[in-house]
Amino acid sequence: MRERKSIGSTLFSILKYVSLIAASLVALIPVVVCVFTAFKTNEEYDSTSVLTLPKTFFNFENFQVAFTQADMARCFLNTGIVLVVVLFVSIMTGSMLAYVLNRFKFKGNAVIQNLFLFASLIPGIATQVTVYKIMYTLGLINHLYGYMIVLMGTDIISIYIFLQFFENLPVSLDESAIMDGCTYFGVFFRILFPLLKPAIVTSMVLKGVGIYNEYYMSNLYLQTKELKTISTALYTFTGPYGNQYNYICAGVLITIIPILVLFLIFQKQVYGGMAAGAVKG
Repeated sequence: MRERKSIGSTLFSILKYVSLIAASLVALIPVVVCVFTAFKTNEEYDSTSVLTLPKTFFNFENFQVAFTQADMARCFLNTGIVLVVVLFVSIMTGSMLAYVLNRFKFKGNAVIQNLFLFASLIPGIATQVTVYKIMYTLGLINHLYGYMIVLMGTDIISIYIFLQFFENLPVSLDESAIMDGCTYFGVFFRILFPLLKPAIVTSMVLKGVGIYNEYYMSNLYLQTKELKTISTALYTFTGPYGNQYNYICAGVLITIIPILVLFLIFQKQVYGGMAAGAVKG
């Protein structure tokens, strides 16, 4: 019996590690192919397979071409402006809304929370015809502020992250501050908001990555070259006569670097925020 259990546990361990290695390869192969292609010249790309190593990893011509021809400096600037404004407004509205729903019990409180959950089930693409008509009527097409208004809708996931954090903050903090003469706005901004740092960082990363990678609405509402964001810049090298994948892959690596650096800087807050938001105190 012990030998059978030992054989079974060994087979299970082997199967577990084989599946992990296979999943890692599936995730890493596209990244490896992208890195190889980014350093290949046009002749190399046309004459070799995607898994063939480039002749040199010190050929940065593709990166220079991708950065200049796609006007990525302007695209980074546009994307940065959108990120700062949208994240600030979304974090403030989301945290204040979660504060009201958690700390103030009133008729319809549960209904509002369920409506947010219901709204998250509606595909965004299903409402785009109506949204585009409203944007066109208000003259917000081809304006960066119009695009930001569309993105400012508070993320449902962020609301629930803030709600879970407020559940872990004792109400006695509010009561003590109010007894000392603090208003509800003072309680939120002076006492509770500074304690939401892990939730704020988590929400900023989750929503920020979504905005950074957002293509559909950027391509729909920002139709001039001067208003391109980083997600639409890479389509400079696509066309009806073929795609220049070595330049596209170089551009992809350029766009990955900023978001990767930010994630490495704030990874402790992100993991801590997700863990704390998942456990109700």
